[in-house]
Amino acid sequence: MKNYFQRLGRSLMLPVAVLPAAAILMGIGYWIDPTGWGADSPLAAFLIKAGASIIDNIPILFAVGIAFGMSKERDGSAALSGLVAYLVVTTLLSPGSVSMLQGIEVEKVDPAFGKIGNAFIGIISGIIASNMYNRFSHVKLPDALAFFSGKRLVPIMTAVTMLVVSGALFFVWPAIFSGLVSFGTGMSKLGAVGAGLYGFFNRLLIPTGLHHALNSVFWFDVAGINDIGNFWASKGVKGVTGMYQAGFFPVMMFGLPAAALAMVHTAKTKKKKQAASLMLAAGFAAFFTGVTEPIEFAFMFLAPGLYLVHAVLTGLSLTVAALFHWTAGFGFSAGLVDFILSSRLPLANQPYMLLVQGLVFAVIYYFLFRFIITKFNLKTPGREEDEDLEVEDEAYAAGDDKHAVLAAKIYDGLGGKENVKAIDNCTTRLRLEVKDMDAVDQKKIKATGVPGVNVVGPHSIQVIVGTSVQFVADEMAKLHRR
Repeated sequence: MKNYFQRLGRSLMLPVAVLPAAAILMGIGYWIDPTGWGADSPLAAFLIKAGASIIDNIPILFAVGIAFGMSKERDGSAALSGLVAYLVVTTLLSPGSVSMLQGIEVEKVDPAFGKIGNAFIGIISGIIASNMYNRFSHVKLPDALAFFSGKRLVPIMTAVTMLVVSGALFFVWPAIFSGLVSFGTGMSKLGAVGAGLYGFFNRLLIPTGLHHALNSVFWFDVAGINDIGNFWASKGVKGVTGMYQAGFFPVMMFGLPAAALAMVHTAKTKKKKQAASLMLAAGFAAFFTGVTEPIEFAFMFLAPGLYLVHAVLTGLSLTVAALFHWTAGFGFSAGLVDFILSSRLPLANQPYMLLVQGLVFAVIYYFLFRFIITKFNLKTPGREEDEDLEVEDEAYAAGDDKHAVLAAKIYDGLGGKENVKAIDNCTTRLRLEVKDMDAVDQKKIKATGVPGVNVVGPHSIQVIVGTSVQFVADEMAKLHRR
């Protein structure tokens, strides 16, 4: 079950990766004309609406992206089927269709059906379409129907399945939607405390990859919160909309880079250079782009108590930002790029105070991490026992592709073709399936200098590479096909 949800989380990253395009378009548009629609600048209006075309269609992106990402072969027919699934259910359960089926006026239809085209339905559509692809993409029909065999059968079976699903949702959707809204409303009523609890559990779920499921509730229109969509579309209350995003900026731009510096300063003298090369590069990535996994995985399993402190501090940061109504937003993650792009949006509220808060959190992170590491002699990067890990020097022959070299070393550490069953990746991690976990040499993999290795099941292992993970995964896939 955990592996299934990890695959779902990985698939969600595909449509989420489109959001930076919306952030750039809308961010530039609002920088030109902060008033909103762009009444003073046709160019601003053009850019804002172009970005909104992505934000407003997140459910469709989810349906297509999840169907594609969770299909065994990541085939285009699975993505098409995801779109088919979404169109079938949203058309059949639109207020107009429901009013006809119930024999009542449109105005009397349950308001839940007016929200049928949300992210939750997009996720369900994508899951069903991927299952249809995995089940029917290789089915052979009799000669008379051979044209509809294999992949052509997938969207047909998806449409048929969605007829049944739509029939069930006709009766249960109002209750489901009411439950989701109640959950979202309940968390929203907790205000700053609710934001803090969300931030705390967001970080705790990072090791499992299940944080994406939690994020979808608060960031998208699953439970009626839709924090990212509303913030960028300027729909909501200034100083409130965006509170599930704002508190991440002080942590990702300042707190974690400061923690990385603390780990460098507490590293053993002979390992300080190696720790610095790893931590400072990861710290810059966190500050500039908001990608924090290379730092977090560097100490997550070496010092789990320290990671718990990090989760608590993240929750505290979201609580403080929400308490004072300091808001900014992101389309990708809470780094400098998104901060600059979002700071002129109409719903941004005193975003510069997040920088002040960030400086305070940098001090807290640095001294607290340094104290805990030295007090309890934690084995953070650069503090391992000498025999624990010997990191290889990164030396490449002329013409060598560093991603290919790294892929080959990791592949060898996994046990090679005889042991590796499946290769996949998300934003920063290789997600791998192996036949025998005992055949995996974790020391050999860690010796490549990757930030971390995470065993998540008897046959599932993750290798944290960083933002260049796709290129490493591609090279590893080439090795696997030989």
